[in-house]
Amino acid sequence: MREKISTPLKTKEIIEKYGFYFKKNFGQNFLVDQNVLKNIVLASGITKDDFVMEIGPGIGSLTQFLGDSAKTVCAIEIDKNLLPILEDTLSGYDNIHVINSDVLKLDLNEIIKTYGNGRKAKLAANLPYYITTPIIMELLEKHADIESMTVMVQKEVADRMQAKPGTKDYGALSVAVQFYCNAHTDFIVPPSCFMPKPNVDSAVITLTLKENTVSVKNVALMFKIVKCAFGQRRKTLLNGLYNLGNFGLSKDELTQSLEEAGFDSRIRGEALSVEQFALLADIMEQKIKNK
Repeated sequence: MREKISTPLKTKEIIEKYGFYFKKNFGQNFLVDQNVLKNIVLASGITKDDFVMEIGPGIGSLTQFLGDSAKTVCAIEIDKNLLPILEDTLSGYDNIHVINSDVLKLDLNEIIKTYGNGRKAKLAANLPYYITTPIIMELLEKHADIESMTVMVQKEVADRMQAKPGTKDYGALSVAVQFYCNAHTDFIVPPSCFMPKPNVDSAVITLTLKENTVSVKNVALMFKIVKCAFGQRRKTLLNGLYNLGNFGLSKDELTQSLEEAGFDSRIRGEALSVEQFALLADIMEQKIKNK
């Protein structure tokens, strides 16, 4: 087992050795607290039978702990300047594979099929903050063959994922996460645990994929409605649907859809639960089909 690199001193040594410069556009904040890394692995429930995917391994601080705990690890890193560092810091691990690519351009199910040995993946990652939401949405909407995600995100993003209808944090991300997953925050991580230190608190959150999601006939239509609901947040849901949706329904038909679902035509989208969005989608789909 290799010496762990996740201390401020060791991280600084590696960065200086390779002349590495942090890139703001890649959202690079490396973890330098071993207790946090151990707790991420613990929260993810990784065993020696598991295939684990990591997005944004950085210099390999978390990757080392994942390699110690899992059967196989596939780490996806966009920054080619980190590849020689990862080759060094992960040289003692024959169960870790590093892929240099933009995760949003990969066929993740193909990677899982290649390295997963017939198992679904568990995702464990200190996600780059600038791209957290696109990554989560990509994994959920593309139905990646993943059973759980234990990820470090900005605390405010973790709050949004779990927000309830009618609150200021509730939005499209809340609906998507709660439609597909059960979510809970594992622990909060202060800026002092990173190099460089971010300006905000972070949180490790676990999203466990649901076996049975809320019943809805047309998932794509439901999320189109959700996008309209939060695309003009200050407007009523009716106006959002009419202005942004292009559903082929008149304003009267949209009003009728809301009323059939039991909503006042002046309701705002942020007031609807996941189940209520599904109900509205089923009603609207029937009207669209009848046109």
